[in-house]
Formats: sequence, C-alpha cells, structure tokens
Amino acid sequence: MDERAAHHVQSLDRGLAVIRAFGKGTPELTLSDVARLTGLTRAAARRFLLTLVDLGYVRTDGKYFSLTARVLELGYAFLAGMTLPDVAQPHLERLSAEVHESSSVSVLEGTDIVYVARVAVSRIMTVSINVGTRFPAYATSMGHVLLAGLDTDGLAAYFEEAQLDRLTSHTLTSPAALRAELAKVREQGWAMVDQELEEGLRSVAAPIRDRRGTVIAAVNLSTHASRNTRESVEADLVPPLLAAARRIEDDLAVAPAQACRG
Repeated sequence: MDERAAHHVQSLDRGLAVIRAFGKGTPELTLSDVARLTGLTRAAARRFLLTLVDLGYVRTDGKYFSLTARVLELGYAFLAGMTLPDVAQPHLERLSAEVHESSSVSVLEGTDIVYVARVAVSRIMTVSINVGTRFPAYATSMGHVLLAGLDTDGLAAYFEEAQLDRLTSHTLTSPAALRAELAKVREQGWAMVDQELEEGLRSVAAPIRDRRGTVIAAVNLSTHASRNTRESVEADLVPPLLAAARRIEDDLAVAPAQACRG
C-alpha cells in the first residue's frame, strides 16, 4: 500500500495535475489534451476544468482551455513570504537611524505575532526580542494592526481562541474594548499601544499590505515612555513609520519578479 494513502487527497492531486498540464508549449488545451496529459478520464478532466473555470483560474471558449493570470496568486503568497524579511530589513535600518528607536516587522500566527525582522537601537524591554520572538497579538501595536486587517470571520475566530490576560494595568482584556480599539486602528491606519505589554513601553505600528490591499505584516517603532509622550509618538514617530511602510509595500510589489530572476 502507498504510504501516503492515509493522508493523500487524490482530488487535490488531480486538480493540481490539470493546472500543471498547461505550460510554455501547451498554453491552450482541449478537453482530450488534458485527459491525455493527466491520465484522467474525459469526464473527470471535464469536472476539474469546469471547476477551475468557476474559480477563475481557467478560461474557455467552448473548445480550448487556458490558464488565467489568477494562477499567479497561488505562488505570490509564498514568494512574498519568502522575501519579506530581506525586503523589510534595509527599511527598518533606515527608519531606526532616522528616529533613533527600535523597529520591527511581524506577522500574525494564530493568536500571536511573530517577529520576522528587527533593528534594535536600545534595550527597552525586560525580554530580549529576536527574529522568531512571539507576543500575544492583543497586547501589541503590531498585533492590533494585524487583527484590524482580518475579515469578520477571521476576527471572530481570533476571539474564540484568544485568552486576554492582564499583562499590565493598561492591558485591554475586554473583547468589547479591544474590538473598539481595532475599529479605531482600521479607520486611522495605524495603532498605538501604551504600556499594555510591558510597563514603560510605548509602541506604534502600521500595516504592510500586498498588491491586493490585504494586510500581510506590520511594522513598528517602540520607545520608552520616559523618552516620548503619546503626543510626541504620534507627531514624531507615526509619519516616518507610515512612510517606511509604504516603501516596504512598494518593494514587495516587485520582489516576486526579482526572486524569480534570482
């Protein structure tokens, strides 16, 4: 017996085989061509092709089938994810040098944020932060940005799973209060967290979006409360932070093509 039989999803295997049948020398295929190239019956090949047409990955004129540009979405998330730290790092270095504060980029994983890039100019937390460090999303500025970027179902799933523990006297532990804060973040386009993760730590974050406008990561600046008031954070740190986020987005828009060439 094939050792993969217990977990192998044959329909997915066959659907991907149909997509792979199209290539440089076979941009257009008939139903019979697809059946021959994949080893499927004509009836099965037809079902897969028409499903792909319904999903927007394949087009047809009634006789010939061909892939649409939407298949690029299947590879874009992987390419963008692979290049995000490399693309972001020089922008973090520039941003930190400009404002003399630590800067990081993180992504949402489950109920936590995970750091994927960082430039530290000073030690302002009791816990050392490195690439791979995780913090609860509800208590961080980057977490607020990432949660604000979720759709209704995604946010509902988050609240079902997350445990909102009180980390400091400032931590938002009420789902209603956190939802209200996320609505504010969504409207203004950035988030500030004032000593919710650790006493004395203020941070501000902005979203990083892909070409479709989906929030895929967050970039932040963190400072000690003794150095910057809430007002000075908003006046002095938010504008350069938002500018850095836009520069990262601009570079990410061309990063997949560069990755393919390199």
